[in-house]
Amino acid sequence: MHDIRAIRETPELYEKAWAAKGRSGAAAQAIDLDAKLRAAKLALETAQSRRNEASKLIGQAKAKKDDAEAQRLMAEVEQVKGVLAEQAEIERAVSAELHDLLAALPNIPLRDVPAGADEHENVEVRRWGEPFAISNPKDHVDLGEGLGFVDFEAAARMSGARFVVLKGQIARLERAIGQFMLDLQTQEHGYTEVSPPLLVNDAAAYGTDKLPKFADDLFKTTDGRWLIPTAEVPLTSMVMDQIVAEEELPLRMTALTPCFRSEAGASGRDTRGMIRQHQFYKVELVSITAPDKSEEEHERMVGCAEAVLKALELPFRTMLLCTGDMGFGARKTYDLEVWIPSEGRYREISSCSNCGDFQARRMNARTKRAGEKGTRFVHSLNGSGLAVGRTLVAVMENYQDEKGRIAIPQALHRYLPGLTHIGGE
Repeated sequence: MHDIRAIRETPELYEKAWAAKGRSGAAAQAIDLDAKLRAAKLALETAQSRRNEASKLIGQAKAKKDDAEAQRLMAEVEQVKGVLAEQAEIERAVSAELHDLLAALPNIPLRDVPAGADEHENVEVRRWGEPFAISNPKDHVDLGEGLGFVDFEAAARMSGARFVVLKGQIARLERAIGQFMLDLQTQEHGYTEVSPPLLVNDAAAYGTDKLPKFADDLFKTTDGRWLIPTAEVPLTSMVMDQIVAEEELPLRMTALTPCFRSEAGASGRDTRGMIRQHQFYKVELVSITAPDKSEEEHERMVGCAEAVLKALELPFRTMLLCTGDMGFGARKTYDLEVWIPSEGRYREISSCSNCGDFQARRMNARTKRAGEKGTRFVHSLNGSGLAVGRTLVAVMENYQDEKGRIAIPQALHRYLPGLTHIGGE
């Protein structure tokens, strides 16, 4: 959500950003609707003032037994009532139109975000590790099915496409990865573990900018709740309609949860394997900060996500997304991309975004300094720390050997006692 006053003050900033997202003219449209709304409110105030004044004069006219004047004033009050009803309806309609417009417009990027149309214009910030030298690498599907621990056919029979059944040692490996990530973020990086609801209401989905734009990408229950696409939704909603003391910030929260996505906008993409599924596990990172601390917190969060890949010794690169590739609610985003040997390229495994006050305005989340009367909107940040399924894919492919076995990364040994390889002797 956007501050209409800021749009009025710097319309060229908003117009440039929205035009790049295919919403040319949106700033002018918002300003026009705002002018109509303010005019309707002024007309309402003027009519209400005249009605109140005329009502007082009616009493005075009756006290003077001036029936003609009283009748004239009563007729004027009835006329004003009609004006009030008309202007109230205009105010309601224009207010709703302006609200819907602002809710559908993306966040404004920070100045250091590179301009660009799509992923091809993202900027590599840094790279860590060298891709593993694997001769004729198998992909995770062939590896998992060859070991007998990955079953896409069984999942398809019971659930359809984009689901998988993991069994035995691969199921244990997935669980170990998630637990390792959660322990790392809570024990070393200061995040508080939260076990949140997996179903949320409209207000939570709207506040975290998933509604109305991404309704088709979500699963909805018969009673009107939404299955979470990521724990970002319930974690960020912890501060919905709250005023948090600034001394308590930053709030850093993490959760390991299932995530559910219909992938309505990803038809035909990554149909093979576990890269893009309807159901998957993810460790989410969420920070709630004071407005002047979010950029510093953003860099910290990216480092916390990178630490997972470094500990697992998986080669990756960190990308700064351009304006055309950023998500709807983000004002700056870094993607972490892990090396996938079977594809010979890096694939996204984490996105860490600074949303500024974009979500806070939608969910009315504010902060207050001690001794001050006024409040400010908090800033919210979210990131993957990491996507468990994609990390499982990366471990399987990067740690495979020529016999089709999968070595267990050293960082996971304590979660899988006695197991150094999956498959073979």
